[in-house]
Amino acid sequence: MLTRFEHYAVTELMGKPETPPRSNGTLCFGHEWERTAFGVALALTKQGYFEWDDFRDELIAEIGAWEAANPTDRSSWNYYECWLAALEKAVVKAGLLAAQDIHCAR
Repeated sequence: MLTRFEHYAVTELMGKPETPPRSNGTLCFGHEWERTAFGVALALTKQGYFEWDDFRDELIAEIGAWEAANPTDRSSWNYYECWLAALEKAVVKAGLLAAQDIHCAR
């Protein structure tokens, strides 16, 4: 069951280019890291480290950059790869981690 904030965040994305993958109306994750990245983004916005709209803008930009870099072959598309890249940028902008610290952890 989603909290009010989680419900707001998820429904705020529905019907837009950055819509999370769903099956029968519920979110679906192919891997546990995707679920974790989703939860971390929600938790950090809920705790006030950054605004949900700012994160959503980062996500839109990441999706746009991916589409521009892959104009014909979309076989490697992974929504949560873009989500993770947007989350990394949001975490750096919020001053929670330095960019080099994120990439060292991968």
